[in-house]
Amino acid sequence: MTTRLTQNELESYLWGAAVILRGLIDAGDYKQYIFPLVFLKRISDVYDEEHDHAMALYGDEQLADLPENHRFAIPAGAHWSDLRGVTANVGAAILQGMRAIETANPDTLPGVFGDGDWGNKNLLSDRTLSDLIEHFSTQTLSIANLPEDELGNGYEYLIKKFADDSGHTAQEF
Repeated sequence: MTTRLTQNELESYLWGAAVILRGLIDAGDYKQYIFPLVFLKRISDVYDEEHDHAMALYGDEQLADLPENHRFAIPAGAHWSDLRGVTANVGAAILQGMRAIETANPDTLPGVFGDGDWGNKNLLSDRTLSDLIEHFSTQTLSIANLPEDELGNGYEYLIKKFADDSGHTAQEF
């Protein structure tokens, strides 16, 4: 069982990802990698939460997997748990998973994951990306654990921290 995240825990958790990236990329570029990973983790955790709810309701795996039980479709191989098992070409796998989710949700998620250079191993090695994935795997970002408004507060916190770390104001950032 997971527990609800406090605002301080959320901020520490989110900033922990920036610490992993510190020194590897410019602080102004953190958002290109952290926000998409947080969103991918959130989509996967909410999907699992919805699946568990549908299983409790219907008691049938096939019914629980029906699209009407989920806010977003997650194609095979694109769920967070799938990406967590990747050890080589991690950036390419992340990008492929993100694009698959965008394609499966054309009315709601086109381009939502941005254009980070996930395949550039000189920028972010497989090890660094695996470390980020494992870092984000330490918490469950379901709605029960982290309501939308609290996640929004976490995003605002990160924007301010990214701006501070890069020497800009939050508005400029």
